[in-house]
Amino acid sequence: MTTTRIPVWPSDPVNLEILSVSEDTLSGFQADPFGEIAARCNVPPETVLERVRAMLEAGTIRRVRQTVQATRLAPGALVAWKLPAAKLEAAFEFMAGSDPFSGHVVLRSTDQGAAGHEFRLWTTLKVPQGFSLLRHCQYLQTRVGAEAFRAMPARRLFVLGVGHLRRRLVQVGSRSDVPTEARSTDVIALDPRQWAVLAALKRELTAHEIRRDVWTSRAAEANLSREDFEAVARELEGLGLIGRFSTFLEHVKELDGGERVTRYNALFHWAVPAGRELEAGREVGRHHILTHAYWREAGPEFGDVNIMGVAHGLDKDLLLEHKRAIDQHLSDIGMPFTYTNVFWGGRSEIKPSEVLPGAYERWCRDSDLDPEIMKEAG
Repeated sequence: MTTTRIPVWPSDPVNLEILSVSEDTLSGFQADPFGEIAARCNVPPETVLERVRAMLEAGTIRRVRQTVQATRLAPGALVAWKLPAAKLEAAFEFMAGSDPFSGHVVLRSTDQGAAGHEFRLWTTLKVPQGFSLLRHCQYLQTRVGAEAFRAMPARRLFVLGVGHLRRRLVQVGSRSDVPTEARSTDVIALDPRQWAVLAALKRELTAHEIRRDVWTSRAAEANLSREDFEAVARELEGLGLIGRFSTFLEHVKELDGGERVTRYNALFHWAVPAGRELEAGREVGRHHILTHAYWREAGPEFGDVNIMGVAHGLDKDLLLEHKRAIDQHLSDIGMPFTYTNVFWGGRSEIKPSEVLPGAYERWCRDSDLDPEIMKEAG
């Protein structure tokens, strides 16, 4: 007796159809996410469920979850760390494995002598409401033996997505017809019921939860009916706190069979004139190749860059062509930049940063830290 193995590689035609939709096109709260994926890619719902479940179990998909806009839920920053070479790997392991508030953990490199080339470890960091981002960074600095760090909070977001498979087909210079929206990063306070729904909503799905009725069991966790749970989820969506429902692919690691979703991860830097950051960011954010774009103040360590973008791909030279096209667009519209650079990603671990205040208190106690000491002054 033979059995047919369900294809789990991204390049399989059916999987490609599903993933091109499910990676980053389902914005907002999705009451029936897998039904919506099926409708958009014209694949039967039973096949969508079967393929997503199989890809999750095989590791092709690293997580399936309803995302939230963490930048509106907890103070955050992109943090660059300067460490002695001998401590770099141990610091990476600690950030990736022992700090639930550090999300993307990436070893990056750039040309020797370029601004900030000594800063090899880069992390995204969220510290739940009421606690101090600076104190958390100082704790991590001591814990991993960093010589210095630079925390760069996002002042505005212009692009926030994934869609790696879809972006493989993006033509160099492809961009939207109008500048992208500049999204606020102001943190919003929630009431206990909203936090309870958000906590149940955002946790990634296990393989056995890949089914049409995703939310009834999560509603029970929040001690709410399915109808009330969905109503609160819509409240959160109205506050701009819900991102998208997404199947996240493994960014760089080799999958079964040797296939990779991406090979290169580029962090682009531009230094534009003070006062023109919003204009520049909205123009950079028009470019379809970017998965992230934001206004962050990097300071003199990094040539005073203030606009950053992230792009992923299989071809390094092609990513550089995309970068040159963005540079040319800025020049064509009269947007000067005094400095630009690229930091290339190497080893990486990608996970969502924890944003629940209760989780931070528990982590403090588990780490022999007084939660009161870690709170924001005032």
